[in-house]
Amino acid sequence: KFAMVAPDVQIDDGKGTILISSEEGETEANNHRKLSDFGIRNGSRLQADDFLQDYTLLINVLHSEDLEKDVEFEVVGDTPERIGPKPSEPTSRNISNGSDDGAQPSTSTGNQQ
Repeated sequence: KFAMVAPDVQIDDGKGTILISSEEGETEANNHRKLSDFGIRNGSRLQADDFLQDYTLLINVLHSEDLEKDVEFEVVGDTPERIGPKPSEPTSRNISNGSDDGAQPSTSTGNQQ
């Protein structure tokens, strides 16, 4: 659901309990276990990192009785702000010596004696 390539998922409780590891075989024993086996319940938080994509998610687990039949979970979240160039700022004018009358600095080279 999150398009992660090689995720590492841990409980965000300060203990660093790893649920899923991108290291092969490291967390295979967890595959048959339920989240509740790890003490995860309504209000728990998970951190998912995908190092290969420089991608991190914080997942808030919320219990719901309102899921449709045969639906085990639902992913709900805020969409990120549109990524792209920021709106253009007003162009600043070049001001020399505290004056904005358009005068340019002198570039003349006079003979100095």
